[in-house]
Amino acid sequence: MTKRKIINDPVYDGFLSIEDPVILQVIEHPYFQRQRRIKQLGLTYLVYPGAMHTRFSHMLGALNLMKRALETLKQKGVVITDEECRGAKLAILLHDIGHGPFSHTSERVLVDVPHEEITLKMMQRINEEMGGALDTAIAIFSNTYHKHFLHQLVSSQLDMDRLDYLGRDSFFTGVSEGIVGTDRIISMLNVHDDELVVDEKGIYSVEKFIISRRLMYWQVYMHKTVIAADQLLLSILRRAKELNLSTFNFQITAFDLDRFAEVDDDDIMVAVKRWQHADDEILSTLCRNLVNRRLPAIRISCEPFRDVESDYFHGTGELHNRSYDFNDQEIKVLYKDGRCLPISEASDQLDRHFLEKQVTKYYYYKPK
Repeated sequence: MTKRKIINDPVYDGFLSIEDPVILQVIEHPYFQRQRRIKQLGLTYLVYPGAMHTRFSHMLGALNLMKRALETLKQKGVVITDEECRGAKLAILLHDIGHGPFSHTSERVLVDVPHEEITLKMMQRINEEMGGALDTAIAIFSNTYHKHFLHQLVSSQLDMDRLDYLGRDSFFTGVSEGIVGTDRIISMLNVHDDELVVDEKGIYSVEKFIISRRLMYWQVYMHKTVIAADQLLLSILRRAKELNLSTFNFQITAFDLDRFAEVDDDDIMVAVKRWQHADDEILSTLCRNLVNRRLPAIRISCEPFRDVESDYFHGTGELHNRSYDFNDQEIKVLYKDGRCLPISEASDQLDRHFLEKQVTKYYYYKPK
């Protein structure tokens, strides 16, 4: 009898059904199960208490959207084999598997390579264990597969990753600006000249998607108190590393990939709670501040801060927000007459100036 899993996802008010034995085997792998113990939004729960959702739920949500997108494209006559469907689903399922504890927050301190490289190494390791079952998925993820639109479903300016995290993060934070017409966008997906495009009737939903992403960055991902909490955690990890107390520093090689995979949010917080009682006054103070949510005061400005202190308790940084990247492949709109135009030309709401504008702000944090 074929094994089947039914997973209830509150974001989509429905069920995700998984029958593919290879996908089920990947979900049961320790590398994937680790995602249950890594928060999607890091320390954002210190600002939005509901933001306790994990990478695990996001990756399953992205799988759900991929399944629906592939069904839509096949209904429109796009040729996609069963093996390609499986490969695309596995690629989106595993797209975030290389994240460290608290997602992006710890990445600059704990490891010396981007999470995308760790993701690929983890996929390759699972593939070895499963006798090459992920060959197609890895090719799609790495953009070496001959059907480019499959990679775009995984990684592009309108991929299943972004569609899920905007809706999911909006749901759990309660920030309504992130609500996008996911169903509408997926139903409007198409393929033209091996590129993922949107049928012209979906242009307004895409416009809202782009604007929502920009707003979510300011209201959630770059919320000033979230930035303050992130900086506090980073200071803790740097100080622990300087004192040779941290065991969470890795060179990502074949040897210690498994050791990296054992570390999650719980390990970091257990260490932080223990370091509250460290002999080092700097480390103990930083840790007590995080445990008790005594976060730094933070100021945001349109101009850089000059001549300010920089140590474990003070510092400056920059925030960059650009919701659309012209260096990446543009979102394209397919018209009934066969024309295919980039959204910057097709939209009467989002001109090129708006789309390419990058807003930069500066911050300075210090003890309250």
